[in-house]
Order: sequence, then C-alpha cells, then structure tokens
Amino acid sequence: MAHSTFPADLPVPKDDGACDHLRGSQLPPVSLVATSGSKIDPSTLRGLTILFCYPRTGAPNETVPDSWNSIPGARGCTPQACSFRDASDELLGLGVTRVFGVSTQDAAYQSEVKERLRLPYELLSDEHLAFVEALKLPTFEWEGKKVIRRLTLAIEDGRIVKVWYPVFPPDKSAEEVVVWLKQERTGKS
Repeated sequence: MAHSTFPADLPVPKDDGACDHLRGSQLPPVSLVATSGSKIDPSTLRGLTILFCYPRTGAPNETVPDSWNSIPGARGCTPQACSFRDASDELLGLGVTRVFGVSTQDAAYQSEVKERLRLPYELLSDEHLAFVEALKLPTFEWEGKKVIRRLTLAIEDGRIVKVWYPVFPPDKSAEEVVVWLKQERTGKS
C-alpha cells in the first residue's frame, strides 16, 4: 500500500491524557536541526507557529508492515504532511507565521521526504529526543527506536495555546487546525 494512503480499518487512537500538561506551557529552549541545515529553537519564534509531530515517514518502496498499521495512530505520516502542504497558503492567510513537522528521524532522511513530497515548510529532527524529553511528549517504541505519537501544537510567541491529541485521521490534521483558526482566532465559520 502506498504511503500516501492508508487502510480504512486503522485502529483509532484514544486520548490517554499524555498531552494534558502541554496547553499553556512555555516551550523550553531546544534547538532542532531543520531540513535546510539550520538549527531552529521553536521557543524563540514570534508569532503563531503550527508544529505537528509524527512518528516516521516511510521510505520510497518501503512496504508498510501490518504490525505498524496495528498501532493506533501510527499510520498516516505522509498524508498528514501532505495535508499541511496542501493547506499552507490557507494557514498563512489565517495568521500562521510558520509550519513545521517534527519527528525523531534524522535531518538527512527528512530532507529526502521534504523534496519528494514538495513540502513548503521545514521538517525538524528530534533525533536525540531533546524536544520529546523537554516537553514529556508521548512516544512509543518501533524496531528499537523511540518515536513521537502524532500530535499538533499551536505555539504563540513560545507558549503552547492549543494541542490536538490524538490526531485522527491523520490526513485531516491541517483541516482541524484551519477550523480552529477560523472559529477561535478569527471568529469566522
């Protein structure tokens, strides 16, 4: 099955409260390597940043194993990334200053993903789990590696103002952010 699609019978993740502590929190200073090669510390960014975290994107021609599909919320990283790509202009028009995707994959791998999917935003690598640990983000183990559970943060001037967790279905992630921006931030419907 292609990475841009996913089975209709994916298990739905449940809200286990693992992100309840995040809303209203100030981001700690943590620099992450971007696909551009620069280092970005989201805590220092002014304006409204949308930062979506995802477990991992599959490599071209990689077969997604059934064991991955059986983990609630694991499958759908490429559709999620593409949802933010496709909504980028609308997000910017609604007051978002920047969008980032974050995973524990290394920046070199993410650079290929950014190019292949034609993403207009940077992907940030938390390969060393500094961001995960500083924010106590929910994770799970996959083939001996810790990966981030899917979630989305709205961050304004370094403070988390909205948390989406769990995110499901993943291809509707950007749409949920747009709805929030229209309702909560601009008063539009």
